[in-house]
Order: sequence, then C-alpha cells, then structure tokens
Amino acid sequence: MSALTDLGIAAIRDGVKAGDFSARDVAEAFVAAVEKGRGLNAFVAETPDHALAAADAADAARASGDLKPLSGVPLGIKDLFATKGVQTTAGSRILEGFTPTYESTVSGNLFAAGAGMLGKLNMDEFAMGSSNETSGYGPVISPWRRSDGGNAALAPGGSSGGSSAAVSARLCPGATGTDTGGSIRQPAAFTGITGIKPTYGRCSRWGVVAFASSLDQAGPMARDVRDCAIMLEAMAGFDPKDSTSLDLPVPAWEATLSPDLRGKRVGIPREYRIDGVPAEIDAVWDQGIEWLRDAGAEIVEVSLPHTKYALPTYYIIAPAEASSNLARYDGVRYGKRVAPEQGGLNDMYEATRAAGFGAEVKRRIMIGTYVLSAGFYDAYFNQAQKVRALIARDFEAVWGQCDVILTPTAPSAAFGLGEKTADPLAMYLNDVFAVPASLAGLPAMSVPAGLDGQGLPLGLQIVGKALDEQGVLDAGLAIEQRAGFTARPEAWW
Repeated sequence: MSALTDLGIAAIRDGVKAGDFSARDVAEAFVAAVEKGRGLNAFVAETPDHALAAADAADAARASGDLKPLSGVPLGIKDLFATKGVQTTAGSRILEGFTPTYESTVSGNLFAAGAGMLGKLNMDEFAMGSSNETSGYGPVISPWRRSDGGNAALAPGGSSGGSSAAVSARLCPGATGTDTGGSIRQPAAFTGITGIKPTYGRCSRWGVVAFASSLDQAGPMARDVRDCAIMLEAMAGFDPKDSTSLDLPVPAWEATLSPDLRGKRVGIPREYRIDGVPAEIDAVWDQGIEWLRDAGAEIVEVSLPHTKYALPTYYIIAPAEASSNLARYDGVRYGKRVAPEQGGLNDMYEATRAAGFGAEVKRRIMIGTYVLSAGFYDAYFNQAQKVRALIARDFEAVWGQCDVILTPTAPSAAFGLGEKTADPLAMYLNDVFAVPASLAGLPAMSVPAGLDGQGLPLGLQIVGKALDEQGVLDAGLAIEQRAGFTARPEAWW
C-alpha cells in the first residue's frame, strides 16, 4: 500500500470506513509530514492534538457504526479562519497573539463533519497578495522546483499559498482557502492541485477575517475534483450569522459528479487571448478545449467585452472595502498595541498600525481611503461599482450561449520569490483571468492541466453560472480525467 500521506480525502474517508487503516494511523502520518515539511513555512501554527483527538473520535465512531462524512480526514485551515483556542493572525503581525473564543462557521462545519485540524496555514497578510510574500511570518516556499536544476525558491501563489503548498507537498490531503480575486485558483494552478471558489454566499463568511466583504468567499483546495466536492459539501450551507449567506440547501455534488458533457456548451471568451501571455499558456488552453470537446461538449466562442476593465475595477473596490474593514485594528481591544512614550490616543493608533501592518496592506489601505475620499468617491468608487455591474451583465448575457466558460487560470507558471515584489502592477496582473468571476460572484475552479517547459504546473479555469457548482465540477472532472495529471514535486524539504 502507498504511504498514507499519498491518499486524498475520498481515499482516506473510504479506507477508514472499510477498516483498511485507522484514523489514528492517518493522523500520525500527516502530523509527521507537517513536522518534516517545516522548511516550506506552510504552517504558522501546528495543532497535532486536535488532529489526533479527531482521529480517535473517528475510530470510536467506526466501532459504533456512527461515522461522519469527514471522519478520519485531517485538514489544514487557512489562518484567515477564526479557530477557537488557536491563534488566528490573518498572516499579520497586528493580530499576533489573538486567540479567538469562537469558531468560524466554515471550520466549525468541517469539524462537525468529523475532520481534524493539523494546523493553521500561512497566507499573504489579510489575504492581500498573489505570492505569499506579504505574510508577516515569512513567505511560503513552493515545494516545486524548476527542472533546469535551479534551486530558486518559487512562489506557491497567494493569498492561500500555505494551503496550496501543504496540499501539493502532501502535508495535508485538503485545506481551506479563501478567494477574493483568485486566491484559491491561482495558487492551486501554481502548485498542481485543484481548488474551487463557490458562488458568493455558498460558504459563510462569519468568523473569516474580512478583506473585501462583497468579494471574499471560502472554498476547498485538494488533490482532485472529487475531494473538492466532498470538502465543499461539508463547508457550505446557510448561516443566519452572515447576512450574505444563501438560504439554500447544499447539493450532493459528489454523488452527482459526471465527466459526460454531452449536450453542454463551453464558451471560449475571445477577450482572454491577451498579448504577452506565454505560448505555453495558450497551448494548454487549446488542449483543454479539445479535452472538453472529447467529453461531448460543444465549443462556442463568446465575448465578455468589459473584461479589460475587470482588473482596475477590482483594485478600486477591494482596497476601498479593505480600508473600511481594517479600520477596526486599532490596538485597543485585541492584537498588537504600540504605545508611544508621549502623545495621546491618535498617536497610539498611528504607532500600532505603522508597526503592525505590512507594506502591501498599507498600500491598499491608502488606495482604498483615497478612492473613498470626498473628492474622488464618485470618480473612482462609484464608477467602479457601475463597471462591476457591466462585467456581471456580460456573464449573464453569455449564459444564453454556453453552460460554462473555459480559460487559463493564471497568465504564467509559478515565478521566483522576489521576482515581482518591486513592481506591484506586475504582481496584480497575476489575477487578470481570475478577477472577473470574483466581481460577478460566480463559481470558478482551477484544475491542473500540464507542465510548462520548466516542469512547473499550469492550470485551467472553469467558470459557471451562479449556483451551478455542479456544472463547474463536472467540467473540471472531464479535464482531470483527460489530462491525467500525476506530476508531483520531488521532496527536497
């Protein structure tokens, strides 16, 4: 039998149920993997006791015939989710030492389904970043290396870089992520795993540290499409504590998975063919088109004319909401406090925020405050909201012509740490393919589709209609089966 850490969520769940191995054996194997993988800096806190206690409960439940959907499955939890009794920092020094007295709805749902927690996963500070280099606890290092023999440390994507690196390196079989403008999909593409951002409102935002409230959405990151479907079923559901939560039943996504796309139409948006994208990205996209055609789908060209405005729209709306949300970090009630020897309350605020926030967070707060200021609110924020409505309207119009949309996930494979930090605009361009679906609140997932010339993973993105996670998962499964992606990083850590 292969190592227990090579197993995904479905295989662990089914193996525990069948008695092929104990949940305790699984938890101990992954706890050891987390300890061995500390060189990746994927975890900011380890919780072996939580994972082992959940495993013991799973073994007892099997003995009594009372197994839960995720019994025996240990997971990683992104450090944006409040975890009761376990430090939650959102990757920021300003929240260092903050230990919630409550559990986020999503992590609580997973634990209620029988899952254990291996630890809290590193991330870009307050989810602001595409490379995990803005974390207050140091960058996560991708487990992947370029095939030319270079040992340059690569970015695992962001902001869910700890999640993507941990799943790819087999430190955990699955992890939670959050996606505001591509933070599940882009890191999944960079590390050769699968991740889905569900429809906005499918997963509760209660207990998730806020970045941009009209965009933030939790989702699963795992080895394959089936594992994502299993996790998402446990994570999703109505939550009266979240005013944006959708009061709808959770579909049985795993049970109805099907790679048969006969009768389905797949849209290929012409606006996503952009200059400067490596030929390998277009090649894997063309290959994906052929895979979906082989699965029975009809391929149609579609137009999303306002796509070119998506990135600037996002980088007005998201910082504006961040400026409002992050005003609560003042050093008074929780987290870091820097009290200058002289001065009053405002001086304490300034000193605390100057010391606690990193450079990228400060940049976005300043951008957001600027576009919300009296002289520029109409010129920037209101205009961006109008363009966001046009982008959503583009998608609505396209659904008359197709069922899902296929695009690349990111405009490149993983880049080296430090290669883009000097140019924020170059970093922001990582989100060019992911942002439109976020602005429209649509379900979208990334599936690994191949390797580039340097042996690094490339992903394909499927975008679906609101609430049609099933259509997205099915198309993802069709690609997964035809891509036959089995590449994995060689352990050097």
